Amino acid sequence: MKRWSACLALAALCACNPQAPAASPSPSSSSSPSSRATPKGLDLHITGQGTAGNPVRFVGQGKDDRVEYELLADRAESSGVMGSARVVFRNARITFHDKNGTTLDASAPEAVYDQAASTLTLQGGVKAQTQNGMTLTCRELQYDHADETLHGRGNVAIVDPKGFRGTGNRFDSDISLTHYRMQ
Repeated sequence: MKRWSACLALAALCACNPQAPAASPSPSSSSSPSSRATPKGLDLHITGQGTAGNPVRFVGQGKDDRVEYELLADRAESSGVMGSARVVFRNARITFHDKNGTTLDASAPEAVYDQAASTLTLQGGVKAQTQNGMTLTCRELQYDHADETLHGRGNVAIVDPKGFRGTGNRFDSDISLTHYRMQ
C-alpha cells in the first residue's frame, strides 16, 4: 500500500503541471518552426494491488479540499501522460459525498478515472444506495467532477424507501438522488 501511495503521489505531482515545458532550441538548431522538436510528456504506467484488509484507496477532492468521493478497489492500473492519466479500478466501492453532507454508496466491477475529462465512470453493472435508503441500479454511472453530478445509462432503476420505482434508459442527478431527470 505504501508503494501504491508513493506512486499515486508521484502521479499527482506529475499531473500538477498538465502542460509540457516549452522546448528550448539548442544553439545548433535552426529557428524555423518546422525544425523545433516538441517534447513528449512523461508517460507513466502504475499498477497497485490491494488486499482484503488493505484495498487500493483513491480520494477525489474538489477545489475547496472537500472530499467528493472515496474509492476502494482490489486493483488499480494507471497509464497516460501528465494531465491526461487514466486509471482503471477493479471491484470498485465508492462513497460519494454531496455538498449538503449526504452520501451515496456505489459499487461496480470496474471504475475508470479519466483525468483529462475530469470524470469517474463506474461500469459493468452499478448498484448504489443513499443513506436514506433510495437505491439506484444501472449499467454505467458517470460522475462529472466539474458540476458534481451523476449520469446513468442502461437499464436505469431508482427506487425510493416508500416503494416508488422509476425506470428508464438514462438519468441525470445530484449525489443525493433528490433532484433527478429520467429518460
